[in-house]
This record gives sequence, structure tokens and C-alpha cells, in this order.
Amino acid sequence: MDQQSTRSRSNDQSFSMDDFAKALEQHDYEFQKGQIVQGKAFSYEPDGVYIDIGAKSLAFLPANEASLQGVTDPSAILPLHEEREFLIIRDQDADGQLTLSLRQLEIRQVWERMAEFQDSGQSLPVRVTGTNKGGVTVDVQGLRGFIPRSHLLERENLDALKGQTLTASILELDRDRNKLVLSNRLATRSVTFSQLEVGQLIEGKVTSIKPFGVFVDFNNTTGLLHINQISKSYIESLAALFQVGQEIKAMIVELDEGRGRVSLSTRVLENFPGEMLENMGSVMSEAESRQDRARKALLGE
Repeated sequence: MDQQSTRSRSNDQSFSMDDFAKALEQHDYEFQKGQIVQGKAFSYEPDGVYIDIGAKSLAFLPANEASLQGVTDPSAILPLHEEREFLIIRDQDADGQLTLSLRQLEIRQVWERMAEFQDSGQSLPVRVTGTNKGGVTVDVQGLRGFIPRSHLLERENLDALKGQTLTASILELDRDRNKLVLSNRLATRSVTFSQLEVGQLIEGKVTSIKPFGVFVDFNNTTGLLHINQISKSYIESLAALFQVGQEIKAMIVELDEGRGRVSLSTRVLENFPGEMLENMGSVMSEAESRQDRARKALLGE
């Protein structure tokens, strides 16, 4: 090997070491993917925004990562020199530039809020965006959620729900699988239960008659008037006493929100055993005036 070849190889090695050293200088090990950093908008470009986060190079926020709400003009939500938090979504490139996102940071924050809603059992508003055979898809603060048909109050005409805002509770939340399942029915029931109390007089309609009692619909919920709670006297036939569609007044004697049960009673409104069988009209027409006495007896006041 001649002297010129040796010198050439030595120069190549020297160059690559210098290049490596420069690369190390450019790389900022303070900042890593997944980290939340503070930064300010430095300048706008057609495809995004340069952000000053205190690194050796300006970071870049692509336009499609500027907002969960699909904002087309980042300057509308990110004024120059206003400090914000950003999520690093891509490590530094060859020029030492980091890639940031507001959208993915917002997504992370929404999932955290959803977990809080699930833990507290609180309901929240959701907007119906589409339908399929199994139910409806909904927008939940920018996330995509799903309400099964069985958990909707309106189960027949799903297309009529498009664009509507419903109240829903979270049934299932799995951030790793991007899965968010909700219930409109349970949320509505929860709201209804918050407006009910033992000793309250309700007015509704008989919806079905069973051997064990009568189901009564009122205020978007259903209560059971058990056969033992109709009268203090023995009842031979419920079908002879009630009919579907009949209006009836009754008192709430038990609430079980966990099982979605409302227990009703007309027995507590009777002035004497068997009055519901002999003269139901009087019990119904005087229900309001008898309510206070019945409530005190029920609550032991």
C-alpha cells in the first residue's frame, strides 16, 4: 500500500470523527419523545409552526398536529410568543429538529378526563356522528365513542339521532385499544334517580300487567307496583283491577339505582284495608291530600 493511500484513509477517518462530533453537538439529550415541554410559537409556515422550546434548534409543529378539533389555521389557537405545553412526538432529525403535537397532548388529556368521569360515575354530553347496525358512533370531546343500541333510549330510528346531543355514562374505557363505550340509557336513569326520593308521589301510566305486579311508566322511567303493595287486602286478579294505559298515582317506597329499580305503593295511600279494591277512584283523587300522612308513616316521622 503506497503512502498516498494511507494518507487518504487517515483523512477519511478524521472527517468521519469530526462529523460525529458535530452530530453530538447538535443533539440535545434534554428532550425525548413522549416528553411534555413548554414552548412559544416563533414563526408560521404553510405546513406548520416553528416552536421555540429552548432547544439548540427550533422544534416544528405540523399543521395537522395543531388541534384535536381540526383547526386549519394554527395562528388562531397559537398566537406568537404565547407559552403553551407541547408533546414531543418524534425525536430529533439529522438537523436536530424535534416534532411536536398539541393534538396528541389534547387526546392524552381527554382520555384522562374520561377516566375521571368513569371513576366518578358522572354523565357527559356526546354528539351522535353516525349509525351502524349495532348502535351509534359519537364524538366525545374529540374522541370517537360508541353507544350500543341496547343502551339507547331511542332504539328504533337511529338515523334520527344523527347530529343530536345525548347524555351518556361511560361503560368501558380502554385507552390502549382506543375503545370508548357509553350508555345513554344508564345516564338518563341516573339523572332521573337524582330527581326521585322515597315518599314522593308520582303519576304515570300502566304499561304492563304481570302476575306479580303492575309496571308504571313516569318521567322517562319505569316503576313496579308489586301486588303486595297495591292494597292491604288480598288481590285475586290484577287484570280485573288494572288495564294497560290506565293513569295511576302511587308513592315511591324504595329506590335502587344500582339495579335501576323503583318500587311503588298505593297501599300506603289507603284509608282502610281493601279501599283500592272497593273504591280506587277515591284513593286516586285524594292521593295528594293523603301523601303527607303516608310519607310520615313510611319514613317513621
